[in-house]
Amino acid sequence: MNAAQSSSTVLITGGTGLIGTRLSELLTNKGYKVIHLSRHQNPHAKFPAYKWDIKGGYIDERALRQADYIITLAGAGIADQRWTRQRKQVIIDSRVNGILLLKKELERLQLQPKAIIGASAIGYYGNSGAKLVNESSNPGQGFLTESVLEWEKAYTTLAPLHIRTAIARVGVVLSTKGGALEKMLPTYNFGFGTYFGSGQQIYSWIHIEDVARIFIHLLESNLTGVYNAVAPNPVSNKVLAEAIATAKGMNEVVLPAPALAMKLALGEMAAVILEGSRISSEKVEAAGFNFEFPEVIPALKDLLSRKI
Repeated sequence: MNAAQSSSTVLITGGTGLIGTRLSELLTNKGYKVIHLSRHQNPHAKFPAYKWDIKGGYIDERALRQADYIITLAGAGIADQRWTRQRKQVIIDSRVNGILLLKKELERLQLQPKAIIGASAIGYYGNSGAKLVNESSNPGQGFLTESVLEWEKAYTTLAPLHIRTAIARVGVVLSTKGGALEKMLPTYNFGFGTYFGSGQQIYSWIHIEDVARIFIHLLESNLTGVYNAVAPNPVSNKVLAEAIATAKGMNEVVLPAPALAMKLALGEMAAVILEGSRISSEKVEAAGFNFEFPEVIPALKDLLSRKI
C-alpha cells in the first residue's frame, strides 16, 4: 500500500454487481477506501452505501465530496428480462442517465475527481463474426450496439469537466457467481455441457479477476479513451463448453441447444448468446496491462476451484 492509495477514496456506481463486488474487494486489498452509490443508503455496509436516485435526479453529495476517483458500473442487466420496448429503454436509461446525473452534480458542486473510469460493453461491435476487431473498428448493428453507442455518448458529455476519463468495453465475464458461465454450469452436474446454436459464435471472454484488474489499471494510470476488456484468446461457444468439461475433469460431452429454440424462448434477446465477435486485447496490453488468465482452461480451473 502506498500513501496515495491509503488516502484515496473510490466511489463506485453498480458496486454490488458481479464486477463491482470483486473490484471493491481488490481495491480494498490495495489500500483504497471504497464507497458505493446505491438506491438504499447503508453507512454500516462493508462498503458504505450512499443514496442516489437516478429518476429523481438525486445524489448524496457526501459521497461525491469524498471521491478521489469514480467508477461507473451501474446498469440494468442485459439478459435479466425479455427485451420488450420498455425493457430496452430501461437498459439504456439505467446506463446513460446515471452518467448524466453524475456530470450534473459534479458540475453543480464544482468537484473534480482525479478520474472517471467507465464501463461499456463489447456489444459495440455487434455480431462481427470471426474477423478480429479493435477499438478503432466501426460499430455493429442491432440493439446491443445501439445501447452501447448511447452509453458511450453519455461519457462524451463529461468533456467540459476536464476530468480524465477512460472506458473499458467489457467482454463475456467468466465467474461462478453470475453471467454466462454460471448459466452454463448446471447441466454439467448431469454429465454433459451445452452450447448454443451452431456453437461457432466467438465469445470474447475475460476472467472476473482480470476485468476488475483492468479497471484498477485504468484508474492508476494516466490513460484516457476506450480499451477492450477481453482476454487475448477468444474461443467459440462450443470450445468454451468443451473447456468447462475439461476444467471439471469430465469427458468432453457437449450437446447443442438449437438456435430456433433459443429464439423462441428469448426472442430478440437470443442475440446475447447466439452472436459473437473476435475482439483484440492488444491496446490494453500495449498500455501495460498483463493478464493473469490469458487462456480459457486455466481461467476456468481457477474460477471453479476458488468459486469466484
